[in-house]
Amino acid sequence: MGMGRRRAGILAWRGRTWSPGRPSVALREDRIRFWEAIAQGASTEDAAARAGVSVPAGVRWFRHAGGMPPIPLVPPSGRYLTFVEREEIAILQAQQHGVRAIARRLGRSPSTISRELRRNASTRSEQVSYRATTAQWHAERRASRPKVTRLAADPVLRAYVEDRLAGTIERPDGALVPGPAVRSSGRRKGRRVDRRWARSWSPEQISRRLRVDFPDDVSMRISHEAIYRTLYVQGRGALGRELAACLRTGRALRVPRARARGQGTGFVPPALLIAERPAEVEDRGVPGHWEGDLIIGLGRSAIGTLVERTTRFTLLLHLPPMADQEGRAPTKGRRASAGHGAEAVRDAIAVAIGTLPEQLRRSLTWDQGSEMAQHARLRIDTGLEVFFCDPHSPWQRGSNENTNGLLRQYFPKGTDLARHSRGDLDAVALALNTRPRKTLAWRTPAEALDGLLHSTGQAGVATIP
Repeated sequence: MGMGRRRAGILAWRGRTWSPGRPSVALREDRIRFWEAIAQGASTEDAAARAGVSVPAGVRWFRHAGGMPPIPLVPPSGRYLTFVEREEIAILQAQQHGVRAIARRLGRSPSTISRELRRNASTRSEQVSYRATTAQWHAERRASRPKVTRLAADPVLRAYVEDRLAGTIERPDGALVPGPAVRSSGRRKGRRVDRRWARSWSPEQISRRLRVDFPDDVSMRISHEAIYRTLYVQGRGALGRELAACLRTGRALRVPRARARGQGTGFVPPALLIAERPAEVEDRGVPGHWEGDLIIGLGRSAIGTLVERTTRFTLLLHLPPMADQEGRAPTKGRRASAGHGAEAVRDAIAVAIGTLPEQLRRSLTWDQGSEMAQHARLRIDTGLEVFFCDPHSPWQRGSNENTNGLLRQYFPKGTDLARHSRGDLDAVALALNTRPRKTLAWRTPAEALDGLLHSTGQAGVATIP
């Protein structure tokens, strides 16, 4: 008997059940309460307390499912026996009631009761007996219908998804850019370390773009939720779980997150505040209006970002460290001056904007930072009308703030941004500009900008880094 139990346990483990050959302590109703609490925003500990299970059990459920409910959060239909009914069957059978008497008490068919007693009885002891918990476990195990996922069954679709999710980015001249060397440090990766550089399309972008790239091939279709499940849920096959590092958040689990509030300083006159901006900027109907900001890294390093409001086309400003006041270049042990002073930022914006046609040089909206102290000179050099957001109001540059969040995947906080060359920035900008956007009806920013330029008789500018 001992060897038989051991073999049953091994078979149950190979079948990827929760416990090796024995029913779980928790019931389906407990799991439903746990995931309902998670869906309402509760922590894993609070959700476990609501479900009446231990915290380690709740943590295991959450990690094994990748933060995604593995069961539907709806009560089961009346077609199937519930755990309460199985408890009633166990009590009535212990009281020596017959099958038909139990069926009358529960309002079920006698064949249903007979089949339940025969299929879901406990066989771990020397004699066959009926226990509600064991019967519920058997029923849930038989009800599971594992099947091959869409990505595991279609290698062409899987290759497309993997390339858009984890493909290597490249410079405008076609040279591949592997990015910084990344060493895996476990399940959770800190935010202030280098991350893998990849094309990093979101699952929704991949799903929607399939309809554009393969309009007549219905086999090349997959929902973004199916991609998330393949990445997050263990045992789904197809995509390796390590590819979750290519997602925007880089997390291996689906968990809620909080958004940080921006900070700023005010020094501009009221005449240049965002309230004075022309009405045509607000509706995004006219191209040529830009939003800008800096992303800051270790050692006062910085990269400038410019985003066109209509097409979301992105330009990155290279701001290398400057030599010190004595003209000495920065070396080890000698700290360099920050490369994002007012003059450096002014010159970088002027060079980037100067490569654009005149109809794409209308206005620039920036946060209230000292790096824009030369805004008057910038207006004279480029013809840009410069406006500033209200203090502590980064949401007034929504497109730029969203783009900065995307860029943090390539340039994490707390890392040295000065080590990235002009070519690296061009490659990252190209990766963003060739990524489809939901707000553009799943066109890329480069396609949207090219469309606008073609309509005005000028083309080819969308490839400018």
